[in-house]
Amino acid sequence: MKLHSMIATLGLALTSTGAFAFHCPADMKKIDEALAKSPKLSVSQMADVKKYRADGEALHKAGKHQESVDTLAKAMGILGVK
Repeated sequence: MKLHSMIATLGLALTSTGAFAFHCPADMKKIDEALAKSPKLSVSQMADVKKYRADGEALHKAGKHQESVDTLAKAMGILGVK
């Protein structure tokens, strides 16, 4: 019984990591599309969006997908993108 539980847990962990991996590029694309429309943001907001976008991509490439999703969400929040 323990073996089945461990296998199920491992499978869920690997599946969720893969889901976040595919989520990051989609979020980056949404941010890029919003930036291409020249949103009306303050200089500070624009700097924050660009920093969160770059940090999110770096985290994605480092395999830290949950951190990437969280960071990209900050940029999307400033841009008003869902």
